[in-house]
Amino acid sequence: MNPAPALSPTRARWLGRGAALLAGAALTLAFAPFGYWPLAILCPALLMWQWRAASRREAAALGFWFGAGLFGAGTWWLYISIHTIAAAPLWLTLLLIVALVALMAAYYALLGALCAWLLPGDGAWRWLAGLPALWLLCEWWRGWFISGFPWLSLGYSLVDSPLAGYAPLLGVYGLSGLALWQAGALLAAWRGGVGLRVGVAIASLMLWGGGSLLRGVAWTVPRGEPVPVAVLQGAIPQDEKWQTDNLEPTKLRYRALNDQSGGARLVIWPESAIPELANEMARYLADIQASSRGRGADVIMGVIRVADNGQDYYNSILALTGGVAFYDKRHLVPYSEYLPVPGFVRHWLRLMNLPYADFTAGNELQAPMVAAGLRFAPTVCYEDGFGSAQLALVRGADALVNVTNDAWFGRSPARYQHLQIARMRALETGRYLLRAANDGLSVIVGPHGEVLARAPEFQPAVLRGTVVTMGGLSPYARTGNWPVLVLAWAFAAGASWRRLKL
Repeated sequence: MNPAPALSPTRARWLGRGAALLAGAALTLAFAPFGYWPLAILCPALLMWQWRAASRREAAALGFWFGAGLFGAGTWWLYISIHTIAAAPLWLTLLLIVALVALMAAYYALLGALCAWLLPGDGAWRWLAGLPALWLLCEWWRGWFISGFPWLSLGYSLVDSPLAGYAPLLGVYGLSGLALWQAGALLAAWRGGVGLRVGVAIASLMLWGGGSLLRGVAWTVPRGEPVPVAVLQGAIPQDEKWQTDNLEPTKLRYRALNDQSGGARLVIWPESAIPELANEMARYLADIQASSRGRGADVIMGVIRVADNGQDYYNSILALTGGVAFYDKRHLVPYSEYLPVPGFVRHWLRLMNLPYADFTAGNELQAPMVAAGLRFAPTVCYEDGFGSAQLALVRGADALVNVTNDAWFGRSPARYQHLQIARMRALETGRYLLRAANDGLSVIVGPHGEVLARAPEFQPAVLRGTVVTMGGLSPYARTGNWPVLVLAWAFAAGASWRRLKL
């Protein structure tokens, strides 16, 4: 029998890149709604293994295809918002999505090249220090560079795992780092001798056991009596919401839901609940304020408003209490609330009458919102993905509130991925979270990241529950990401120094 012919180097390379692409795509199954969180360890471990003997160029290619698989499979739902709902041409939709996926994949290409350049080819320093640290730093970097895109950070997939107990200490990037360390530990045990395998096994048991024990630790304490709240969900289909004929029915629906919230001291409406500028519905808002205050309730609602100059539009939260207060969204959604393109492209879009949105970002220094005797750290939709940016508000707040409209993404995984992000914010800070969504997922989340109450999706609902003032600060709320980042830099530097000494 003749032996099977050996693969050519070119074919072997492309088979490896295909495996990296599939590993990246499989990683999306670690996130909601699937929840196979062990893949957050196994899929990175596969890429780390592929990088072991790769040249700098090939490591970059493997990283690129892994990132393309992750973001191609993990953010395909942008097609729904850009093409299906916003009605952008198919060619423009695909161009924008491919550009985003390529940009995100470029981070992993850079990561691969850096690992091949800076790290030892084998040994504990590579697997247990250098690779986890560099990957974590890359993930953190893409979470803020060029406005940032923190979606699909590894730590979010672990919100229901034993490692979630570390979130109040280390934040989402700390959880990512622990998953990456475990991925490296698997390879270190495989490649190392008996002593290293025993050490890795003991450390892994301590890691997972410690996470399980920490899940029961209360980093914040309740203060005061529970406050009854109501979260409104209008369930207006996104492709109908902005039609002129639906404005009055939408107003009537939310007025009716608001009237059904009797007994609540605080009522939350979702993002841009009414498809009209707040400036143009002063009488409607005054009626809602008067009827709610007559029942002893304050209202927090998502609105769109225009500044006094008539040119700057804000995606905002409006608090109707004894007075009126606004919070303006600070982190805008690329391709939805603004297009990350040069000015001449915006001008061309206007000339071509193509649909696009362009909001103005709110001031970075804004105060907590006060309603129903509580101080809330507010976020609008996607900006709850920037956990460290919220900490200045959280330190002066009793609870969190998020208004969102994930109807832009239909029945895709986007809404479930987004809820995972929101739950992480409650878990990190030890605060209750009230989340109002247009058609789901409207929830009340407890200070351990647990969903206490949830409205049925895709139907009008009034979700009732209570929120409790939480006193004190979790370690992460005090320090933010800095301890994790300093440790990652130290490990990366140590591994690089080890490479120089070899």
